[in-house]
Amino acid sequence: MGVGTATRRGAALLANAVRIIGTAIALVLVLHVALTLLDANPANHLTIYVAELAARFNLGLDDLFLPDEPKLAVTLNYGLAALVWFGVTAVVVRIVRRLA
Repeated sequence: MGVGTATRRGAALLANAVRIIGTAIALVLVLHVALTLLDANPANHLTIYVAELAARFNLGLDDLFLPDEPKLAVTLNYGLAALVWFGVTAVVVRIVRRLA
């Protein structure tokens, strides 16, 4: 196996890792929005865990929009954060693959 082949394989592995991690984070944000919209029990351990994870990965967008309806606020703010994660992940994956 040549150096070029090893580099391409390494870049492909890195790109896949970035894609998986970025997508997982975005899905946590989407799950938080879904649980909020579906009135999941806020005292449930799963709901609490997802909300805490989503708060870590919301990119500071949790108070960007401040509508009167709390569900709309979660949908807009965390939904936007999920879109940003999806977009940034896609761009970084393309960059890593092109550099190889």
